[in-house]
Amino acid sequence: MPHRKRTVFFISDGTGITAETLGHSLLTQFEGINFTQVVMPFIDSVEKAEACLPRIAQAFASDAVRPIVIATLIDSAVRETLRRSDALLLDFFETFLVPLEREFEASSTRAVGRSHGATNSSDYLRRIEAINYTLAHDDGVSNRDLGDAEVILVGVSRSGKTPTCLYMALQFGIKAANYPLIPEDFERGTLPSALEPHMKKLYGLTIGAERLARIRNERRPDSKYASLENCRYEIEQAERLMHRHGIASINSTSKSIEEIATKILQDVKLERHAY
Repeated sequence: MPHRKRTVFFISDGTGITAETLGHSLLTQFEGINFTQVVMPFIDSVEKAEACLPRIAQAFASDAVRPIVIATLIDSAVRETLRRSDALLLDFFETFLVPLEREFEASSTRAVGRSHGATNSSDYLRRIEAINYTLAHDDGVSNRDLGDAEVILVGVSRSGKTPTCLYMALQFGIKAANYPLIPEDFERGTLPSALEPHMKKLYGLTIGAERLARIRNERRPDSKYASLENCRYEIEQAERLMHRHGIASINSTSKSIEEIATKILQDVKLERHAY
């Protein structure tokens, strides 16, 4: 029987975001294994790599099976230091850069931190601007410059609008606003007047009533706001409004933020800016 507990180290000479993202994609393919995940960023010298070895050894002793090291390391000396550990080392740069160098007949820069550094100032400023815009236009707080939004999410409170908008801003530099649909809108049977000039930018989020009730109960336990009956009513009314105005929507109940954002960008036909 395979071991049900494994320790995985994400080791990087930068932030570790790339190692984590790619590593998680691999680990999700294995069910029934309890992964203890350890992130070790900014390991950019042999001395720092040496300091990692005792912790890796400790994990080996504790789990009685060798750990996994998923790495993004430019410096070969740092990588070779980690090879001295009793671990399975998977380094993404080593795996892919060497074949690409052969294919391109060119050497890579071997520069640390290129994936998530502010190497392109215009791209970096675009992302910061998008994040600031999204924060300023969260939950209908401001109607100012709403026309500058690239997409405006609508839906009932706690349906996932805020995290989706922030993800699109942070990950893709998209200016995303969001606006809640509230009982007053349902009584009038119309969208908030501030949204009327921007109908082509609207995209709806809906959610299962049971899921919404659980989320709202964490915020306001035993309230009418969080009751299953009220959640069902608000979702039904919001979906009617979206249908009446021809607003495309997605159900967020069982989807990750990444899936929701990707579907929205695809449907709205927004250009993704990779950072």
